[in-house]
Amino acid sequence: MKDLRIAIIGVGATGGVLAAALLSRDPEIMLVDPRPGLGEKLLQKGLNITGALSYQVSVEHFYPRIGEVKEFSPNLFFLSTKTFHLPRVLEDLESVFTSGAKIVSTHNGLGTEDLIADRFGAGAAFRMSLNYGVSVKGPGSIEAAFFNRPNHLGSVTPENREFGLQVADLLTRCGLDTAFVDDIKLSVWKKMIMKCTMASLCAVTDRTIQDALAFPPTREIADACFQEALAVARAVGYDLGEGYLSQAMAYLEKVGVHKDSMCQDVANKTRTEIDFLGGKVVEYAREKGVPVPFYTAMTNLVKAIEDSYLKE
Repeated sequence: MKDLRIAIIGVGATGGVLAAALLSRDPEIMLVDPRPGLGEKLLQKGLNITGALSYQVSVEHFYPRIGEVKEFSPNLFFLSTKTFHLPRVLEDLESVFTSGAKIVSTHNGLGTEDLIADRFGAGAAFRMSLNYGVSVKGPGSIEAAFFNRPNHLGSVTPENREFGLQVADLLTRCGLDTAFVDDIKLSVWKKMIMKCTMASLCAVTDRTIQDALAFPPTREIADACFQEALAVARAVGYDLGEGYLSQAMAYLEKVGVHKDSMCQDVANKTRTEIDFLGGKVVEYAREKGVPVPFYTAMTNLVKAIEDSYLKE
């Protein structure tokens, strides 16, 4: 993959880890993030990843706006912004996108790859389901709490399988073990049923995943939400099977000692990703006529909390 020109858009927690991994093998990786002062910090100090993943790399190419990478003609974009920024990011990408380029959504939530396919065609769209939990400790400083290997990567169209296998191999050689899967939406549903359920519950109650599952009243809500989400998944064509819940709980036991990132959004009084998490489950449920009263309630509670501080 010698001709790859890679740009990573969004250098927060997940994007920062992805950038550090790729920079460990290729210093020409381009980073894009509009946050004031971030570029100066990264160009001075680089990226430092600690914990379950470890990288210390320098940054040579940073840009505050997507349009500034046009002259380099990137042909592989990793999008690691918050999901609510995705429509604007895709709009800005139109000015730099070239025929044959590929776009990988690494976002939380459901349906992000469909937005890419709608705008740039199915041949451009890829999706990653990330299985590491990370948090920003400061500009360029990120701590990885866990990495349940591997990540999963897939394409919207099967014609991209060979390219996807090569990208997965590249990421694995960078230390981010990644498996290419033929049905990425199945992998996303398996991960996002857990994320969509626990994010809202943790954000509303300000509890860790572990605490929310251990406390009987919140566990009752979680159990009901899991059943509703599984019903929605079946309605859209993904029956995850009888053993899914036990596997999901085993996964959550490994990662549950920390708070979901939506708790941080609420604590920092910033916009949440609820529309692509619980909100997307509710949207699919309404399209398919599946009742989801618990999911609707939790989604609306998060939106009410968010609205109360965004108004300020």
